[in-house]
Parts: sequence; structure tokens; C-alpha cells
Amino acid sequence: MAGWTLDDIPWNEFDRSRVDREILPIIKAAAIVEYNAGDYRAYLNRVFHDDPRVLKAVDGWADEEVQHGVALGKWAELADPSFNFDESFRKFVAGFSLPLDANQSVRGSRTGELIARCMVETGTSSYYTALAAATDEPALKAICQKIAEDEFAHYNLFHRHMIRYLSEEKLGMWGRFRVAIRRIAESEDDELAYAYYAANGSGQPYDRKANASAYGQGAFRYYTPGIVRRGVGMVFHTIGMKGDGFVSQTAGRIGWIALRLRIFMLGRAARV
Repeated sequence: MAGWTLDDIPWNEFDRSRVDREILPIIKAAAIVEYNAGDYRAYLNRVFHDDPRVLKAVDGWADEEVQHGVALGKWAELADPSFNFDESFRKFVAGFSLPLDANQSVRGSRTGELIARCMVETGTSSYYTALAAATDEPALKAICQKIAEDEFAHYNLFHRHMIRYLSEEKLGMWGRFRVAIRRIAESEDDELAYAYYAANGSGQPYDRKANASAYGQGAFRYYTPGIVRRGVGMVFHTIGMKGDGFVSQTAGRIGWIALRLRIFMLGRAARV
């Protein structure tokens, strides 16, 4: 998987004049979520406790996710000297925890669990690809490019293990589709909203709707039709359909329309 370290980021090229103040809040939130990979590591280690191949993969994946959080947090502190990443992360873990204490997959099978991981990596690969294209701040662009490459590698990693488990568990295409859709829907849960609040809150009580809206408007605006189509193709590939076929391409166009509608609705909700 990844072979980069924090020393590979061109920190000496950081240019505060090129910091996009609309990107900054979502980078702060992303740093927290990435850094919180330890919870998922513990959960996945329980789910795959007797599979050393997956356990090794999970440990490598989690270490890289934590590094993503460190890199993004360091950049955010450079961009906004008033931001304290460690303090924001402590605020996050004090007010939010994931329900991941199960010893078996909450997805119903190990195949389902790996499908869910593929969906997460599809989303993050798309997200950081969009941010890398949107920013012209040199250090952030390098960070996002490297993270996007990592997340795509993570997708392939989990996908390989998913294929291995499919031969044992025989989860059909529609079963895979249901797991995928449920996991995509969970992107609207409290984790990102509370991370946004922990990183950007001004001392006000947590308002899930307001913070979810702020995060969504901030993040989704940087997606392009091509990035959406690529993400939809990865979803189709996961459930066993052609990622570049007519149905996938059509779904990608529908997905782009749905995303624009979602941004509009979030904006309208924020004005109410």
C-alpha cells in the first residue's frame, strides 16, 4: 500500500494566501474522522479475528488512515493557527462514539463487512480526488492527492478480500447491493456532523441538522460529474456489475443530478 510519510509533503511550500476558507472547515473535520481509525481497527479485528490475512491488511490500513488525519490536522493548524487538532479530537471522542463493540459483523456477514469498507473507500477516494483538484494550495494539494491514492488502494485491498469471502458465503448481487446502499446512506449519520462540530463549533450546543448541513454543503460542492461517475462505477464493480457499462454510466448521470439536488436542499434547509 502507501509508501509516503509526512516528510514527503512540501510543507515548505505552504502558502497561506492560497488557503480556501471554504475548504478549511471540512479539512478540519476530515482530519478528525481519519485519525479516529482506531475504533474501526478494533472492530474489524474482532470480526476477522481468525483471518490473519485480513488482520494484517486492517492494521496497515488503520495506520495509513491515522497518518491521513495527522497530515490533514497539521495542515489545518498551519492554515488556521487558532485551530488545535488535539483539542478538537478530544472534544470529538468525548461527545461521540461509534457502536462498534460487536464481535460479529453488523452487516450480517464478513462479505457484507468488506462491501461496506469498499463503499467507504469509494467515498473517500472520490472526496480527496475532488479536494485535490479544487485547491491550489501546494501542501494541501499534495496531501489530498496522496490520500486519494491511498483510499483507492484501500478499496482494491478490501475488494480482493471480499472476492475471497464471496466464494464461501455466496452473497448474491442483490444482497451486495443492499449492503452497499445501506452503507452509503450511513454517510448521513452523526460521525461527520459531530466531527464538523468538534472542529468548528463556537461553543454552541451541538445541532446535528445544522452541522450536517454545513459539512454537506462544504464537501459536496467540489465534486464534478466525472468524479461522481467514477464513484458510481466503483460501487457497481463491488456489487458485481460492469463499472463502465451503460447502466453504470446512466446511474452516474442520475447520481450527479441527485448530488446537485442534495446540495440545493441542504442550502435551503440552512436558510430556514
